[in-house]
Amino acid sequence: MRINNNMSAVITNNQLLGTEDSLADVMEKLSSGFNINHASDSPSGIAIAGKMQAQIEGLAQASTNSSDGVSVLQTAEGALNEVTDMIQRMRELSVQAANGTNSLSDRKSIQKEIDSLLEEIDRVAETTEFNNINLLNGALDNRTYAEHATRIQTSNTVAAGTYQLSINSAATRSSSGYASFATNTVTSTTNNSYANITTTTTVATQASTNLKDFIDGTTWTQVVTNNSSGEEISNNSGTGLGMSGTISINGKGIELTQGTSGEGVYDLLRNVCEEAGAIITTKTDGSGFAIESLKYGADADLEIIFSSKDFAAVLGFDTATIADDGTVIMDDTNKGKNADITLYREGDTTHDSLFGTQATYNTDGNHITITDVGGFELSFLAEAGFDATTDTEGAGMISFNVTDIGSMTLHVGANKNQNMEVRIAAVTTQFMYIDDLNVTRVNGPEDALNSLDVALSYVTSVRSQLGAYENRLDHTTKSLDTTEENMTSAISRIEDADMATTMVEYTKLNVLEQAGTSALAQANELPQLALQLLQ
Repeated sequence: MRINNNMSAVITNNQLLGTEDSLADVMEKLSSGFNINHASDSPSGIAIAGKMQAQIEGLAQASTNSSDGVSVLQTAEGALNEVTDMIQRMRELSVQAANGTNSLSDRKSIQKEIDSLLEEIDRVAETTEFNNINLLNGALDNRTYAEHATRIQTSNTVAAGTYQLSINSAATRSSSGYASFATNTVTSTTNNSYANITTTTTVATQASTNLKDFIDGTTWTQVVTNNSSGEEISNNSGTGLGMSGTISINGKGIELTQGTSGEGVYDLLRNVCEEAGAIITTKTDGSGFAIESLKYGADADLEIIFSSKDFAAVLGFDTATIADDGTVIMDDTNKGKNADITLYREGDTTHDSLFGTQATYNTDGNHITITDVGGFELSFLAEAGFDATTDTEGAGMISFNVTDIGSMTLHVGANKNQNMEVRIAAVTTQFMYIDDLNVTRVNGPEDALNSLDVALSYVTSVRSQLGAYENRLDHTTKSLDTTEENMTSAISRIEDADMATTMVEYTKLNVLEQAGTSALAQANELPQLALQLLQ
C-alpha cells in the first residue's frame, strides 16, 4: 500500500483525459456537421474533398454560363424573327409591284417602303446587343482576311488556315460597246409619199471627250422639199442633238428631240437607264461612254434598240455593232460573263492552300461560292475588274486567311478548355445581297423575289443554327446540374458527419467520462486507507 504514487488515480486520470479528448472531437463534429474538421482527421479525405469542392463550384458557375449563353441566343433569335417578318413583307411588296396594273409612280411608292425596311434590317443588325456585345453584324463570326474580296462568309466546317485562288478573268457587264465621240457626218433622208415630201437631215459631229460636249458640238441642217415641184418648203439648222429619235433599253423607251442639249440628252439617258436596270459608264480617259447592265455576269440582260442606225450614229455609237433594225448586236464580245477562277488545292506544291481535292466553285457574276464535302462553304464578292490582267504583279491571286478568332466562347465546364464556340453570321442587307433591291427597274420585282427568297433561306439557316446551339446548351445545363448534384452527394459521404453514428459515439463517451470521474474520486480515497495502519 503506497501513498507517494497513487497509481490507480494516475491510470484513471489518463483514461479520463483520453475520454475528454475524444468527447471534444465528437462534439465538434456534432456542432459543425462535418466529419473532417482538421487535416489530421483524414489527410487523404480532405485532399479529395478539396478537389471535389472546386469541381462543384465550377460546375455551378458553368451552369450559369450556359444559361447566359441561352439568353444571348434567345436575344439574337428574337431579333431575327423581326428580320424574317420584314423580308416576308418585302417579298409581298415585290409580288404586288410585279403586277402590270401598277404604274411607275405606284412602284416608286412601293420602293419607298422597301427602302425603309432595308434600312430597318441594317439597324437591327447593328444595334441588337447583349451586355454591349453586338450579335448580328458579324462581330461573333470567325474572322477571315483577304484583299480584293468583300462579304466573305465561311461555314462552321471551314478550318482555320490559308485558302488561295486566282481570278483568271473578272466578271463583266453586258455592254453596248463604247461610243467613240469621233468626227462624223450623217445624212438621213425620209420620204412622206402621202404628202409627197422629202426630208433630208445632215448632221456633222465634232470629236470630243465626253457625251455632253459631243452633243453640244454637233451641228445639223434639215431641209424639207416638195417631191413634185422641187420647191424647198423649209430649211432649218442648229446645234445640239442632230436628229430626233427613240432609244429603248430593256423595254424602257424614251424619245429624244432634235436640238436637245448635251446636258438634256445625258439626263434623259440616265433616267431611262435607272428604270431599265442599266448604267452609263465612261472610259477612264473620258474618250467614250457605254450603256451597260447594272448586274454582272452571264445572266445580265441588256437589250438596246435605236430608232435607226443614223440616230445611233448621232449619239456617237459605232454603227458596225448595230443591226439594220437599230438593235445593238449582243454577241460574245459584249455579253456579260461570270468570273473565271482557278482553285489551288491541297497537295499543290506551288501554293499554300487548303482547298480540298474535291472542292468546286460556282460563279454568279462576281459572287463566287466554293463548296466541298462535309458542309464546307466559302463565299465572297470579288472586287469588280480585279483579275490576272489588271493585277500584273499578283496574277489575280486572292489569299483567304481563315481564323478561329471572333466567335463567342462559352465556358461550359469546371476545368480549362471546356468550351463551346458559338458563331452568329452577319445578317445585314449586304451579306444577304438585298442591299440593291429596286422594284422600279425593268424585271426589278422578279429580281427582288429571287434575291429575297435567297435572303429568307439565309436567315432561316442562321436561325436554325441558333436553335441548334440553344438546344445543345439546354442539354449542357441539365448535364452540368446533374453532375453537380452527384458530386455534391459524393463529397457529402466524405466530409459530412453521420449524425446518428456520431450521437451514439457521443453518448458512449459521455457515460465513460462520468464513470471515469467517479473512478478517479474513488482512487483518490485509497491513500486514506493507509492511515488505518498508523492507528
